[in-house]
Amino acid sequence: MSVQSPIAPLPVRQQFMTDPALGAGNFLQKALEANPHADVPYAFSHSTDHRGEVVLRGHSLRDLAGLRDRYARWYWANGVKPGDPIGVYVAEGLEPLLHFLALTALGAIPAMINDAMPERTAIRYLDHVGASGLVADDPTRLVAAYRTEGNRRRPRFIIPAAELRAYDPEDGELPAVYPYEHAADEVVALIHSSGTTGTPKSTMLAHRQFWAGKEPRMERFPAGPDDRLMSLMPHTHAGGLSYFLTATLLGLPTVVMGDWRRSAVEPVMEAFRPTMVASFPRTFVELATGDLPAKGAAKVHSWFNTGDGAHYGHIRRLVTLGERPAGLIKPWLLPQDREAEASLPGSQFIDGLGSSEMGMALFGQVTTPETERNDRCVGKPTEVVHAAAVLTPEGEEVPVGTVGLLAVKTPSRTPGYWNAPELTRSFELDGYWLTGDVAKKDEEGNFYHLDRTVDVLDTADGPVYSLPLEEVLLADCAATVLDCAVVGVPGAQGEGHRPVAVVRLQPGVVEPSAEELREQANKELTAAGLTPLAAVIVARDAADYPTGVTGKALKREMRTRWAGLFTGADRTSARG
Repeated sequence: MSVQSPIAPLPVRQQFMTDPALGAGNFLQKALEANPHADVPYAFSHSTDHRGEVVLRGHSLRDLAGLRDRYARWYWANGVKPGDPIGVYVAEGLEPLLHFLALTALGAIPAMINDAMPERTAIRYLDHVGASGLVADDPTRLVAAYRTEGNRRRPRFIIPAAELRAYDPEDGELPAVYPYEHAADEVVALIHSSGTTGTPKSTMLAHRQFWAGKEPRMERFPAGPDDRLMSLMPHTHAGGLSYFLTATLLGLPTVVMGDWRRSAVEPVMEAFRPTMVASFPRTFVELATGDLPAKGAAKVHSWFNTGDGAHYGHIRRLVTLGERPAGLIKPWLLPQDREAEASLPGSQFIDGLGSSEMGMALFGQVTTPETERNDRCVGKPTEVVHAAAVLTPEGEEVPVGTVGLLAVKTPSRTPGYWNAPELTRSFELDGYWLTGDVAKKDEEGNFYHLDRTVDVLDTADGPVYSLPLEEVLLADCAATVLDCAVVGVPGAQGEGHRPVAVVRLQPGVVEPSAEELREQANKELTAAGLTPLAAVIVARDAADYPTGVTGKALKREMRTRWAGLFTGADRTSARG
C-alpha cells in the first residue's frame, strides 16, 4: 500500500508566493488551511529506544497546531500578551519551534536562546531584551544564577518547559482573535549573536521581512515525492527557523535534529534516508572526516550550508556521496524539470552566505564533483538582493578585484537590533546593510568572502585575510589538518600582528611537530601566493580551540589566549 505524501500541491505553493498576509508569524496556520494533506506526518522528531535503535516520530500539520494551541493556552492563562518578549531556553530540536509557534500565535515575541549559552550570559541577554517571562528545561540553574547577580531584573515568571508539556488544554482559553494577525513590520522573534564580545546582540525578525526572498522556494526548492530533508541547524537560530518555515509550507518530510554531532546524526541519517541535508559548517566538518557516511547519505542529492561559508576541503569529500538526477544541476529546480530517468554519481553542495541580519542566505555557490576549485567564492547575489556591493568605509563602491566591506540592499534584512538603535545605525550606510564581512568581486559579478571585519589581521605589511589561508590548510594539508582557525597575534614591537594557525588534527594521524606543520602549511600557502604563517598551534582541548553556541570558532578568545606568543610572555604555549 502506498503512503500518502504530505507535500503541498504546486498550485498551493504558488498561492503562498503571492499571499500578502503570509509571513513568519503565521506560516503554520497558512499551511494548515491550504495543504490538503494536513493530517499526513511531515515533521519528525527522533529518539533512541532501549536497544539503541533510532525511533522516528512523525507529526502532521494538525498535530503541530494542536501542540501550538496547548502551549498558547498556558501562556495566555499566565498573562502573556501581544508584544511581550518571552525567553525560550530549551534543548534543540522540535521543542523550541513549538514555543515559537505558540508565542507568535498570541502576538508575543519569543526570544530564542541556544541551550548551549552559559547561564550568566543568558541572564545578561534576557535583561537586555527585557523578557517578561522565561521557559527553560532547568530553571533552577537560572534562578541560582539570578541570585548571584542581584542587579538583574528577573522575568515575571521562570518556569520549567515540562509544565507546558503537561498542561491540560481543556483547562485554558485562547484569545477571541486567534491566531494573532501580524502587521507586516511586527517583530515575531529575537535571535541572539554568539556574545563573544559581551552581551549578545539581539537581531529582530519581522513578519514579512523574514519571509522576503523565500517565496521562490515554493516552486524551486526540491519537493518531489521522494524528497526528505534532514535539518541540522540549531532551531533557536534564524537558519533553523528558515528551513522549518520552508519545509512546513512545502509539506516536505523533515527530521528536526536536536544534536548536530556525527555520533548522533549518522544513525538518524541511516534511519531517515534524507535526500537533502541542511546544516552549519560544524556538522559538515565531522561528516567529511574519516570514513564517509556512505550508507546514510546514499540518497542525498543536495547539501545546504548557511551562515559562515564552508571550506572546499570538506565540500569536495561530501559531494562524492549520494546521487543526483541529471537535471539537478542547480538548487531549487521544479520536480518536473528534473531528468528523473538519468542520474549522476555524487551530490551538489549549495554554500550560502547569510546571517540572521541578512534574513537568509543572500549569496550561493554550487559545487558538484565536476566543479573546478574556486576558493572563497560565494557566487552571485540571489534575486531578493536589490543591490550588492563592495564599499569603502565612506560608502564608495570599490573597483572590481579590490577588497572592501560587503553590503546589501534587500527587503530580507533585519529591521535592526532590539533595544539598540545606535548599533543598528552603525550597520547602515547609504541605504545598504553592512554584513560585517570583507569581500571582493570579480569581472563576472561573483563575490569572494575573505574575512569577518573583526578578524582581519593588521600586519606590518598590510591587511591579511584569514579565510583564504584556512582554505589552503584544509584543502592542501587535509591529511593532517581536520579544522583550523587563523588569527593575528601581536608581534614584537613595530611588527604588527602575525598570522598564527590554531589547528585540530585529523584523528589517528602521527602527530607532527608544530614546526613541521608550519613548514608544510607555508609551502602550500606560498604556492598559492598567500602570506605564510608565523606559527602553528596544535589544539589539545576545547580551551585551545573554543567554539560558540553554533560551533563557530571564537577567534577573539584565541587571540586573547595566544596574545603573548611572540612577546615573551607565553612562548612556551606554542606547542606541537
